Formats: sequence, C-alpha cells, structure tokens
Amino acid sequence: MSGIFVGVDGSTHSQTALDWAMREAGIRRAPLTVITVHEVAASGWGGSLEFPVDEVLREEEKKAVHELVNKVVAQLGDVAPPEITVRALIGQPAPLLIEASKDADLLVVGSRGSGGFARLLLGSVSTQVAEHAQSPVTIVKHDRPS
Repeated sequence: MSGIFVGVDGSTHSQTALDWAMREAGIRRAPLTVITVHEVAASGWGGSLEFPVDEVLREEEKKAVHELVNKVVAQLGDVAPPEITVRALIGQPAPLLIEASKDADLLVVGSRGSGGFARLLLGSVSTQVAEHAQSPVTIVKHDRPS
C-alpha cells in the first residue's frame, strides 16, 4: 500500500489535517488512507489493554470517520482523491501511525499539542510521529480564530 496516510481523532485539528490530506491526495491523484485509532491504555508488558467494548467503540469511531470523509469529499468534488480507505485500529496512536508510515509516501497529522511544560514531559502524537516515522511527515497546524 502506498499513497498519503492521515491520522484522524475527531478533533478540529485532525479535521483540518484530513482536509489538507484529501486535497493533496486529489492533486497528486494518489490514494488516501484515513487512520483512526481507538486509544486504550498501554500494558506494562507491551501492547495495549483491550476489552470487548473497545471493538464496539472502534466500529463507532470508524463509522464517524466515514461520515466525516464523505462530508469532505462532497465539498471537494472533482479534487477528491481517486481512492479512499478508512482503517480503524485499537491501541496507542503514535506507535500505530509510525507503523503505518512504513507503507506511506506521506503521513499527515494535525497539531494539537498540550503546550508548555506538560508537552515537553509527555510529548505529543505529532511530535512522536515526526521523530520516528519512516515516511515524510506533514504536520498541519489548525488556524485559530482571531
């Protein structure tokens, strides 16, 4: 698989990243893979702690992302990408996006950041992805109202 991959978590910042990625994929005539991750707690033994309800929530999030994608496609018209795939995963967003970057020509994420000292201590998904992805990364900044 190749093309443009974009991480979406339902935030306004990730919606801005989705808009940008869809336009870029449309301009390049490249396939677009939209990835959403139902985040669960990390296990101390590696991996994630998953429960049966997580699968239900993953499916709900996948449906919501499909609706969002359809809305953006309707706005783009002829500029929409030729092919769009939605993948809904369960786990930790940064490692899963980094893993997905192995197959991507470009990985796109939004920039939320918690700001200040907390961000330096914890890091953010976009920072981890930018540092460890195996493809080029575009971090799309959300315009804040004046």
